[in-house]
Amino acid sequence: MVFKKFKRKAQGFALKKMMDKKGVPQSQKDMILGMMEKNPELFEKIQKEIKAKQKDGKGEMAATMEVMRKYQAELQKLAQE
Repeated sequence: MVFKKFKRKAQGFALKKMMDKKGVPQSQKDMILGMMEKNPELFEKIQKEIKAKQKDGKGEMAATMEVMRKYQAELQKLAQE
């Protein structure tokens, strides 16, 4: 349990740094991090599916887009909460 909390915080920190480098506006950063806090299990599931598709030979962008489309409704619901 403690390890999962640490892992989530580390992932959140890494995501923040990545978004800083990409120049993502603060409002979008807050929205994304808020969504992750509301449903971290969903984002873990998304991450695992993306990695699995990459192992099957898909490129990172193609795998990400495919998985994100699959969970689009759930992500939209989180964004509206």
